[in-house]
Amino acid sequence: MRRQKNKRRKLYVILFLAILGVGAIIYGLADRYLIEHVEIVVEDQGGTETNPDAGSTGSAGGTSAQAESDNWSYNSDAIQIQIDPVQTGSGSDRITYFVADVTLKNAASLLSAFADNSFGRNITKNTSDIAADHGAIFAINGDYYGFRSDGVIIRNGTLYRDEPARTALALLDDGTMKSYEETETDSGSLLAEGVTQTLSFGPVLIKDDEVQGNFDHIKVDSNFGNRSIQDANPRTGIGMVAPNHYVFVVVDGRKSGYSRGMTLDEFAQVFADLGCTEAYNLDGGGSSTMYFMGRVVNNPQGKNRERGVSDILYLKEVE
Repeated sequence: MRRQKNKRRKLYVILFLAILGVGAIIYGLADRYLIEHVEIVVEDQGGTETNPDAGSTGSAGGTSAQAESDNWSYNSDAIQIQIDPVQTGSGSDRITYFVADVTLKNAASLLSAFADNSFGRNITKNTSDIAADHGAIFAINGDYYGFRSDGVIIRNGTLYRDEPARTALALLDDGTMKSYEETETDSGSLLAEGVTQTLSFGPVLIKDDEVQGNFDHIKVDSNFGNRSIQDANPRTGIGMVAPNHYVFVVVDGRKSGYSRGMTLDEFAQVFADLGCTEAYNLDGGGSSTMYFMGRVVNNPQGKNRERGVSDILYLKEVE
């Protein structure tokens, strides 16, 4: 009888410890991937919101009194945007993507913003909502920095994180952009050089006018569940044709007959065909979103449903 009681006690202890262990694992995963961790609350730089009804030809109230815009273009003294929808292939091989050709008078019009104006991990909001909060004319999702705890994160000229890990992108105040190795570059040097934004994702698609390759084994993260990102997927990327002349491309995917997405090789070639001398891949998949004048231009997730992201790049008239 006593032996049976001891066996039961041991069983209970084992079960209790197992439950504790599983609970600790579940909490650890939730803490890493779900629970918000606000590190810094950022001063709101949104200013006056863009008029969401300014999508028809005419003066775009809330942007620039001299701006002319329609559903696919915006033109002012400081910002010119032309968005073109593109479709290639047919049936299961059809690809649908959107190209925004952007020319700026001043690189200061290209800004970034965090979800809820807060820097940290697992803080998310839809691209369109972040864009509207900041009075954006145009926006795309960024690098989803909040999914990871490493990378060099400079936004609007302020250093928020300095944990070098990968090949990143730097946008400079002279209207240029370049890729660089975080582990080989000092963040202080970046700021002194005039870097206003860094994006830590990748891979580099074009560098010094040369299309990059060998994407098959590229992995952006070492996080749980990470895999190669070479297969056909929705994509978001930025390229530079010349100083202050950018190309933003968002590729839809995961909807048969509408768009299968693109491989990284195909994505790099799009930027090359558009005349870019530099190009960089940003967070894609369900995050890929293009916003313009109060509306989402593309079809996120193939379901017209946005996925929350931690950050955006956006365009705005500045004084």
